[in-house]
This record gives sequence, C-alpha cells and structure tokens, in this order.
Amino acid sequence: MPWIEVSISVTREATETAEQALEQLDALAVTLEDVADNPVLEPDPGTTPLWPNVHVRGLFDTGIDRQRVMAALQLVPGADRVGQIRWREVGDQDWERAWMARFQPMRFGHHLWIVPTGMEIPNKPENIEICLDPGLAFGTGTHPTTALCLEWLDGQDVAGKQVVDYGCGSGILGIASALKGAGKVICVDNDSQALEATAANAERNGVASIIDCRLPADYARPSADLVLANILAAPLISLAPVLAASVGSGGLITLSGLLEEQHEEVAAAYRDSCAETGSVALEGWLRLEFKKI
Repeated sequence: MPWIEVSISVTREATETAEQALEQLDALAVTLEDVADNPVLEPDPGTTPLWPNVHVRGLFDTGIDRQRVMAALQLVPGADRVGQIRWREVGDQDWERAWMARFQPMRFGHHLWIVPTGMEIPNKPENIEICLDPGLAFGTGTHPTTALCLEWLDGQDVAGKQVVDYGCGSGILGIASALKGAGKVICVDNDSQALEATAANAERNGVASIIDCRLPADYARPSADLVLANILAAPLISLAPVLAASVGSGGLITLSGLLEEQHEEVAAAYRDSCAETGSVALEGWLRLEFKKI
C-alpha cells in the first residue's frame, strides 16, 4: 500500500509548531531529520536538542486532503518560502525497522555493547549487552561524551556498589552499571520524560529492580561509591557541591559533556573536596575523573 509523505523544512524554533500542525492533521507518523549534517549533542537535563534546520515529515494515507494540509502548514513560520513544503509517494514498508537498519551494535572498551533491537553481537560470556535503540533526545552512545563515559565504565569494578547517574537521559550509564553488577543505581534527571525513558530501558534490560529514578527535588545525596554525570560544562560547575557530596571518602566522580578548553573551569569547581585523577579527550570533548578526598 502506498503512502503520502509531506515534508516541511523549518528552523529549530519552528519545529514544535510544525510537529503540532502535522499531529492535528492526524498524521500517522511524524519524524524529524537534519537538513544538513549538524551533530546533536548530549543534552542539558530538561532539554530536547535539535539541529539548526529540520525536515519535519508527516506520513498520511493516500486519501489525505492536500489542500487542508497545505493550508495548515503554511501557518508555520518560514513555510511561505518556495520549496519549504514537499510531497512524495512512498511504498509500504516497516518504517521503524528501515530507519533502525542504519544503526549497528557499538562496542565501548572491551566488553560493553549497545545493541539495537533485532541485532546481535559476538556470543562471548564476557560481553555485556545493553539493549537500546537510537533516539534523538537522550543519546545512545553515538556522541563522544557518552562513548568516553562508557569506555571508562567498562574498565571499572562496580559489583555490589552504589552508583549515581546524574542527568541520566536514556539511562544508558546507569543501566550499564547495573548490568556490570552494581548493587543499586540512582538515576536523576529534571526531565520527567527522561526518567520515563530510563525506567522503560531498565525494564527492557532486566535491571528495573536495581534502578531508582528520581527528580532532583527527590534526590537525597547518598554516600555512593561512584557518580557519573554526562551533562554540559555549566551544569557540571553548578552541580559540583551536589555531586561531590554524593560520594563518600575515596569515591569516584566521572564527568563528561565538557569541551577540552573547559577543563580548568570545571575541574576548579571540584578541587576543594576532590583530587583530579585523570582526563581523556575525544574529538574535542573531555572526560574528567576525580577521587573524593
């Protein structure tokens, strides 16, 4: 069965308006795509990052009233420019799986793997498989900051330990910790959608009983063994008292989401209570490692 796809090209600021317009037109599916080749960075908690310019696509059955769709979309800011709205007929297929086919399992360190639905990794007992599908809002390991954290986590012994994943997003770091044997993992985010995603991913990976999802307002600073925070430089600095107070003496804090040139200003926020033990850069991004004094 053929379908009709309408695509509207808008700026980041107009994306939500375009999405809402297509949903109100009863689109069967709405997807977002980068107009150019701009990376989506790991988000500050509570945000959904988007590209500067976005193709917003709506899928309809062939009986759609095109004039009605055009009238609604022309109210979206910027849609009145020539060529901003395009139509095409598309064949019947499993859209989600077609999109997913562009992704492959990814290994971090020696044993940690992120594995999209329906894919397989080498069958070795030492491999740890995190089942997680690619997504826009919260990251799945494709960004260097997430890769840096996963590679570090791969080399750590977290068996029986208490771990905090602050700014958890999809919960990828907390779930990896749980699969590596952590006794308890507290995942914190100020976006309720992130916590819902984390809980769903934890259930999918069989570690829901280990993962405790909390908003910052409900976060009582534990004496954890390890704190991971993959956010951005500004919140890493402002959260320094909270994160430093969340680990006991000798506990570890690992930070990412900052650029190499932000090393000093972020590290300075932790030096009163922590000793810097290492740093690793990847594609201009940095991981910082501390030990609580």
